[in-house]
Amino acid sequence: MTLLRTSANHIAGIAHPDSLAERLLEQMLFSTGRRASTAEQKSWSRSLPILARDLIEAGLGEVEMLIEYHLPLTSQRADVVLAGTHPDTGAPSYVVVELKQWSSAYRYEDNPDLVEVPGMPGGPKLHPVAQVKGYCDYLADFAKALADRPDALAGMAYLHNATDPTMVADLRSFPTDVTGRLFTAADRADMFTFLRSRLTTGSAGHSAGDTLMRSAVAPSQQLLKVAAAEVRDRPQFHLLGSQQLAVDLVLHAVEHARAADGKRIIIVTGGPGSGKSVIALSLVGELARRGRTVLHATGSRSFTQTLRKVAGHRAPRVREMFKYFNQFMTAERNGLDVLILDEAHRIRETSVDRYTKAELRTGRPQIDELIAAARVPVFLLDEHQVVRPGEMGSLEQIQQHARSLGLETQHVHLGEQFRCGGSEEYLLWVKRLLGLIDGDPYEWKGDPQFQVRVAESPHEVEHLLTKQIENGYSARMTAGYCWPWSDARRDGTLVADVTVGDWARPWNSKSDRRIGDAPPAPLWATEDGGFDQVGCVYTAQGFEYDWNGVILGPDLVWRDDKFTTVRAANRDPDFKNRTRIPDARFDTLVRNVYKVLLTRGMVGTVIYSTDQQTRDALRSLIHESR
Repeated sequence: MTLLRTSANHIAGIAHPDSLAERLLEQMLFSTGRRASTAEQKSWSRSLPILARDLIEAGLGEVEMLIEYHLPLTSQRADVVLAGTHPDTGAPSYVVVELKQWSSAYRYEDNPDLVEVPGMPGGPKLHPVAQVKGYCDYLADFAKALADRPDALAGMAYLHNATDPTMVADLRSFPTDVTGRLFTAADRADMFTFLRSRLTTGSAGHSAGDTLMRSAVAPSQQLLKVAAAEVRDRPQFHLLGSQQLAVDLVLHAVEHARAADGKRIIIVTGGPGSGKSVIALSLVGELARRGRTVLHATGSRSFTQTLRKVAGHRAPRVREMFKYFNQFMTAERNGLDVLILDEAHRIRETSVDRYTKAELRTGRPQIDELIAAARVPVFLLDEHQVVRPGEMGSLEQIQQHARSLGLETQHVHLGEQFRCGGSEEYLLWVKRLLGLIDGDPYEWKGDPQFQVRVAESPHEVEHLLTKQIENGYSARMTAGYCWPWSDARRDGTLVADVTVGDWARPWNSKSDRRIGDAPPAPLWATEDGGFDQVGCVYTAQGFEYDWNGVILGPDLVWRDDKFTTVRAANRDPDFKNRTRIPDARFDTLVRNVYKVLLTRGMVGTVIYSTDQQTRDALRSLIHESR
């Protein structure tokens, strides 16, 4: 998807640059429901006419410009993709363009990967060549039309306001290749030569644009299936934008902290599928390759067990790099270079439980133990995924504790996301639907990137998901914790506890071993056989699959034009104590639970409620996209 398909000649014919920005603004509102920021609008009105002028001067006025091109399966957009034909081969050829209005820029603390731009707030920026290279690599991975055609893609960052080469000289040290070139206003002639080597004007340009726009999307690379190669051999994921910025900032912080014998805290926040765990594994692999001491930790048994299995499949020693938050009570202060705290929203008030030895019962906050354990603690979190009593890993809490220790924090927010087909609109709709943010629920009118369906029965949920599995997709069913959860029978079979009318299925296994066709509990979301059981939030959180079936239990029902929670219908033993978990806290936690369940899908979600009034409301709110 792209906001506008046009050409340089057409842009040059627009009377006023603001008219172009207004058209793009209207298109963004129409296609995404989001209003472009002032900075985006200024960029459109100032940068695009300059690029169009240069294309015309280069003799490429008819080459198609895909403006604000939406990378598949993510909310990330490239400023412009030029689509045409290669002058030598006549095959479709594309140049990804990242436009910057910078007139000067410098290395950030002598780090070639990070850039400081005078007068621009928000701290260091990712080098623009790294940014455009990331877009090219990602496109090569996900657009099937480009499969086995590495010569089809090129990329360039264009600093069109940089007229004095000395003011951006620091940026020249970054390595360049055909997918990442750097041009300024001072070397437009070189840019023209580069563009002419990749593109030629002709009627086939529109055909090349069609080819890319209509390209099938390659199956999503599921994080945990390639984690072993990620941490042992080479990166399997292409980091984009803020993801790469977060990685580079951590790598920089490590070297700075070692040289200064100090400590830096990095906090990375983002919604489901924004790439937090991709960042975590990329850091584990890169830091290990650099010889830095690094461990990965989570508060999730399922997530840690899965990472241990896939990352240590060929090298069991690698499994020991994956720990739990409560394993750092006696850690040596600054004994690690980096401690990567994935799913940090699951940090507990303390590490103490009923098995903790008496000498360790100090009452020390768990966050204090984790910060102390490494020179650079890295917290990756989503505040809307706090689903259990006692979880306290919020941005504000981490920053407040850091201040109490006299330590500064650096925060990177991942605005883009990759789950739910990259649909920011779906995530916003879910949060409004569940009352997790301000604003009334509203109709879901569809998104070409993500499908939402309402089922009239659990049989229909299962049927729809089974059809998707037959088409080669992965799928799982989950439910709110509104049914009992029995132990397996003596013969190892599972009890079908989740019952709705004549439909019954077991919860996922409680065991750490495979029981018949049922995978071990920690591997329910990723191993074969998991579709035959119903997962809960504790086994689904942190994972993703193509198609997502969600059963809303009687603990969340639609009344008086909004969702309300019903405490008596919930069976989660962690929620029973009203003194420890007052009603207001219960209400928030249950809504967070369903937010997690509703955002596991990469391609689509099928929703069913056990309550007829709720199903009727969902039908009225959802216009299905197919």
